[in-house]
Amino acid sequence: MKIAVVGAGAMGSLFGVLLAEGGNDVCLHDVRVEHVNAVNANGLTVEHEGKTRTVKIKATCEPEKIGQVELAIIFVKSTHTQSAAATAHELVGTNGLVMTLQNGMGNADIIAGVINPKQILAGTTAHGATMLGAGKIRHAGRGSTTIGMWAPGQKGFARARQFADFFTRAGIETEAVKDVRNVIWHKLFINIGINAITALTGIKNGQILDLEVTRELSRTAVNEAIAVARAEGLKVPEETVEQVFKVAEATTVNRSSMGQDVDNHRKTEIGAINGFIVREAKRLGLKAPVNETLTALIETMEYHYK
Repeated sequence: MKIAVVGAGAMGSLFGVLLAEGGNDVCLHDVRVEHVNAVNANGLTVEHEGKTRTVKIKATCEPEKIGQVELAIIFVKSTHTQSAAATAHELVGTNGLVMTLQNGMGNADIIAGVINPKQILAGTTAHGATMLGAGKIRHAGRGSTTIGMWAPGQKGFARARQFADFFTRAGIETEAVKDVRNVIWHKLFINIGINAITALTGIKNGQILDLEVTRELSRTAVNEAIAVARAEGLKVPEETVEQVFKVAEATTVNRSSMGQDVDNHRKTEIGAINGFIVREAKRLGLKAPVNETLTALIETMEYHYK
């Protein structure tokens, strides 16, 4: 299959490599010239569990050089989803599919403003990755990927299942679901429980579990999000907080994507994660003081980057 990855940061590069190793024609698209040049010159180096491999894969800063593709996967930060959707639209035309596995809420809706919802696959992944430098990433944690068509219906589910099987054959364990919105909410709970806290404190995911005071901070932030979700009619399992802690443990050595953004003085996705809960809570007449504080602290940190 001919595939383009729009946004070749840590996660985009990881999925590009895994799909290329699965025998697909993959091209990475990214705006960072240094990263693109390094990949084209030396291949993409992946560190995983103490071992390193280098994979030859194409990369470009110019999407028009990619040509038409059957699948475009958007992996940019949520703040760049609008422009990435326009790029993906050029790449897939009216026949291909666009997939988003991005963090945060609202990405699929933004893409649907540019691309027919029947062409959109949305979902989440529990894989973790860290950018080590131009042309180099660390595969920091393995996990399942879940996808579904953004436009509901039995026909869409059958198509999502075909792509789930395709990804699984390429070594990316993937499940198809009929209602992907619930899955995206569940990933949001994980991001709320981990990302802002690790970004503010400089710790790795698993270190959230080291102190009860940190666990309680994460627990309260997630419970505020759960209250919002239930007010919107979602059924949220009672064990959701414990599931968040299990993800933190499973990705113990990983630095969250928001943590990596702060480390590199980049704009974060706080508005689509904790900030989303703050806005929804206000709309519903609920309180979300911990998420409000985490959002304010990250936004303050961003503003004062040197």
